[in-house]
Amino acid sequence: MARTVGDYVLERLRDWGVEHVFGYPGDGINGIIAAFGRAEDQPRFVQSRHEEMSAFEAVGYAKFGGRVGVCLATSGPGAIHLLNGLYDAKLDHVPVVAIVGQTARSAIGGSYQQEVDLPSLFKDVASAYVQMATVPAQLPNLIDRALRIALAERAPTCVIIPSDLQEEQYEPPAHAFKHVPSSTPGHTRPVTRAPEEEVARAADVLNAGSKVAILVGQGARGARREVMEVAEITGAGVAKALLGKDVLPDDLPYVTGAIGLLGTRPSYELMRDCDTLLIVGSNFPYSQYLPEYGSARAVQIDVDGRMIGMRYPTEVNLVGDAAETLRALIPLLRPRRDRSWRRTVEGNVRRWWNTVERQAQVDADPVNPMRLFWELSQRLPDNAMITADSGSAANWYARDLRFRGDMRGTLSGTLATMGNGVPYAIGAKFAHPNRPAIALVGDGAMQMNGLAELITIQRYHRRWSDPRLVVAVLHNNDLNQVTWELRAMGGSPKFTESQELPDVPYAAFARSLGLEGIEVDKPEAIGPAWERALTCGRPAVLDVRVDPDIPPIPPHAEFEQLKDVAEAIVKSDPDAWGVARKGMATKAQELLSRRR
Repeated sequence: MARTVGDYVLERLRDWGVEHVFGYPGDGINGIIAAFGRAEDQPRFVQSRHEEMSAFEAVGYAKFGGRVGVCLATSGPGAIHLLNGLYDAKLDHVPVVAIVGQTARSAIGGSYQQEVDLPSLFKDVASAYVQMATVPAQLPNLIDRALRIALAERAPTCVIIPSDLQEEQYEPPAHAFKHVPSSTPGHTRPVTRAPEEEVARAADVLNAGSKVAILVGQGARGARREVMEVAEITGAGVAKALLGKDVLPDDLPYVTGAIGLLGTRPSYELMRDCDTLLIVGSNFPYSQYLPEYGSARAVQIDVDGRMIGMRYPTEVNLVGDAAETLRALIPLLRPRRDRSWRRTVEGNVRRWWNTVERQAQVDADPVNPMRLFWELSQRLPDNAMITADSGSAANWYARDLRFRGDMRGTLSGTLATMGNGVPYAIGAKFAHPNRPAIALVGDGAMQMNGLAELITIQRYHRRWSDPRLVVAVLHNNDLNQVTWELRAMGGSPKFTESQELPDVPYAAFARSLGLEGIEVDKPEAIGPAWERALTCGRPAVLDVRVDPDIPPIPPHAEFEQLKDVAEAIVKSDPDAWGVARKGMATKAQELLSRRR
């Protein structure tokens, strides 16, 4: 049988080392689906329950696997469904390639069924590269460019292939006018380093400081050893942007944890009191959580010159690979003999973890969500992959989880979309089937799409050498993060019609699929439930009845601010008394720890 364009697309993906394609079928991609049937599961087609989940799974695969994620959708509605996941990839700088069907070329422009102007639709989200094939000879160039650009720019790209073209016989580009060839598949990222004179200037700034702070983001992930060495030489404390939570382990005594609204008290104090700031691989946007302008000199290192010098008035901007640039910087740094700043930072960190433990023990009805995360920290396998959904789960993930060893973790850092947690974990398991994965999600996100993706987990978990994928659901029947935003940002009471969720038996649903389902409705059951989920030998769902009135209080919030919020809601909020009482009790644990 002659090789079709659909056959060739899969062949070219195999040449690039693509092992999985996350997708959902439809007649706009019938030619490619048929090719999968002839390809002996190479690459493997992973069927989600919805195209948005395919895109999220490709993002999770790319984030945890360090390789390009590939997703596939049909024309029209299927293509539209991909957008949210692709925007998540764009905003978090993740390489993902979307292959999308289109109506037959003869029908384009005829207002045909499911015809959508796909180049225009994807123009923004896949602005790095979006092209539609019209003849077989455009391949392999379109596929190659989509993959190379996705990897080079850490961005989503898109190739659109009309349905009739997929079934045509493949013909390679000719050695002829207006034909464009391609070359051997593969992409090697160049190693860049800032110029020596700029590195020297940066060293002068850091050497002049007496209270150095370092902020790391996901761009520092390959520079763990170098960041640690700079921190030791300068006596710095290290704060982490949300996407950089796994850059350094939290058992290092000078690592202050997350920064920002979801951040920790020691990170707030680190930025408030430092006189010098080194930013490595981070595009953290909230400048109000960085030092006051004029109070600290600053240096930034980033591989992307477009993203540098835009979040803080940095004095020296070093464009280059984080590890390479730090290695050039380290010999120029003078060891800090006065370690009083470091001792202050480490003392703040010790008090913080004491605070976290105390806050996790605050009485709740029935379970304090912080305790769920505190108990998990003690039981996490050293090679665990953790995903968090957007919402209150992200608060406790950022502040309460202690990473160590080779743990990896991520969430929707910039788009902050709901519904990413479970599909991220599925993508992570296909990237590393020998590592356990844990998804921490709210019940809103679980109802949005997590329940359906449990079916995907059930379908594929036997292909994973380590079958552990634990989904922990914060079950409070409340869209809790938005409820708290209403209270804290607008002084508005909870509006039950928008905020309350239907009660769903998540563990029972998991059991109905043949997964492990565990209900937790008392605090002393949390630890044993985690242990059971991590040792049962199959995917599990923890259905944890958490208290919606435990507030995600920013650690820099003072009692006066809490009093203002309480007064704003106490007159008409249906949960007013519980909110006020538990908020004060939670904040009190921080003050008690600071006075010890």
